[in-house]
Amino acid sequence: MTIDRIWVLLGLVVVVFHLGLIFVGLVPNLVARPLHLALALPFVLILPATTRAGRLSGALLAAAGIGACLWIAWNRDALSDQYGYLETDFQIALAAVLILVVLEAARRSIGWPLPSVAAAALLYGLFGQHVPGEFGHSGTPLASFLGTITIAEGALWGSLTGVSVGVVAIFVIFGAVLNAGEAGQGFMNVAAAAAGRLKGGAAKVSVLSSALFGSISGSASANVASTGSITLPAMTRLGYPKRLAAAVEAVASSGGQIMPPLMGAGAFVMVELTGVPYTEIMAAAFLPAVLYFFAVWIGINAYAGRYALKGIAAEDQPRPRDVLITSAFFLVPFALLMWGMFVVGVTPQLAACWAILAGVALLATDKDLRFDPAKTLRRLESACLKAGQQVAMIASIIVCASLVIGVLSITGLGVKITSLILSGSGGLLWPSLLLTALACLVLGMEVPTTAAYVICVSVAGPALITLGLDPLQAHLFIFWFALLSTITPPVCGAVFIAAGMIGEDWLRVALTAMALGIGLYLVPLGMITSPSLIALSAEPLAALGAAAKMAVGLAAISYGVIGKGPPPLRALAAAAGLAIILLPL
Repeated sequence: MTIDRIWVLLGLVVVVFHLGLIFVGLVPNLVARPLHLALALPFVLILPATTRAGRLSGALLAAAGIGACLWIAWNRDALSDQYGYLETDFQIALAAVLILVVLEAARRSIGWPLPSVAAAALLYGLFGQHVPGEFGHSGTPLASFLGTITIAEGALWGSLTGVSVGVVAIFVIFGAVLNAGEAGQGFMNVAAAAAGRLKGGAAKVSVLSSALFGSISGSASANVASTGSITLPAMTRLGYPKRLAAAVEAVASSGGQIMPPLMGAGAFVMVELTGVPYTEIMAAAFLPAVLYFFAVWIGINAYAGRYALKGIAAEDQPRPRDVLITSAFFLVPFALLMWGMFVVGVTPQLAACWAILAGVALLATDKDLRFDPAKTLRRLESACLKAGQQVAMIASIIVCASLVIGVLSITGLGVKITSLILSGSGGLLWPSLLLTALACLVLGMEVPTTAAYVICVSVAGPALITLGLDPLQAHLFIFWFALLSTITPPVCGAVFIAAGMIGEDWLRVALTAMALGIGLYLVPLGMITSPSLIALSAEPLAALGAAAKMAVGLAAISYGVIGKGPPPLRALAAAAGLAIILLPL
């Protein structure tokens, strides 16, 4: 058996394990969650390594980490009687090894920032009793501190990791299955048929396809790399300035994480942290996401008028037959997902399992409706490999972020930071929102959106709720601002990738992206001034009224920022638009 086939087989094990947890159920948390991490470690520690030393060190670390995870799962019953206290030197050593492996796995997945934050949190937990003043803590015995983190159902194996195991992994597998077949081309064809002939059509195709694709992928960078490989050359051929083409793709791809029904991993983490049902979160997020893409659409119209950008030529449009057939590759699984959740009433993860099975069946054919066994096998292998890699990356991020959450809980640091925010803002809501937004932007520059959201909401969320925000309102506000760094300098991942793909200066792309993506900065403010905007399920008429008000404001601001009129008129339009957005409703 070749090395490639071994990785495919391991990916298949990842898929079967996580689907099996949904269908079988009743697996103890201290079994399922350590096994989840154990399956992830080879994909993040060994597979990406490019040198012999990297592969060797990765293999040793993976072996140590897998051994520790298996030991915890095997001894679950005995460990539950220890109540988070390590009783032997062996257990202390095993806990230390496990923590080091988690930090290194996160570093190899996404770089230094998140594991550095986690390491700093651990150092605070170990030595914070020596910190003078109110930010010190009383100290925790080493065996109790490490035990609470590694053998109790908190920190590493807490509810956040449970979301990764039971929900996020399932939807990541769903996305991998769809992307292995014709669903990606289906997204592009539907978008091209819907908007390709309009003014600025190629850019609008990018917006629609990225919104569809991004909701599944949950990663702005992955979205740019996937849809951008098609949309960027198309826009370039039609004469779009490079900075505009790259900005459109970066902004559209960033919006995928706020677009229901899936919203990447964020929606399911929000379910766990707020206790709000998934369907309510999806309803609350819908109108703000539509407003975001509306602002992008208006901005594209403004740029299209400035540069006389045309639509896609009729001969380059997909044939109706191709649109109809390829759309089925994502519509059938999506329809099954929606039917399971809203008609049958099963859990989102079980409905997703049904959709995965439908997606796997559709891998057996293509847009020509021909069955090719060799091609089907390649698609299945691709789905397994991608699923294993993506589940592992998300797991390494979430488990590492769980370290931070665990330390905040053990030491009480989260409460102290909340108090600092309240005192620093004078107990006023808007200064607190500003401080929270800045924290989200800074942290989001260094760690992925989901991790930035989890950490920020753990320390700032209670302060905002204390000042009168509804919990879901506070969580959505923080989640949106955790996404800012995808297009905002100095660290703007989606912009970097799009600019590199098209060969344009990243700063020019970032400035254009900020203008197009103005809704990302303003819609969260509308959630605060007009809470009914996120109350679509409870107050649909009030929600639609708030959305209409926001749409008028965003259109005026987009004209002011991008339009061709006299500068005084544009400044007046932008000011009026901002006033409309901030007007309570």
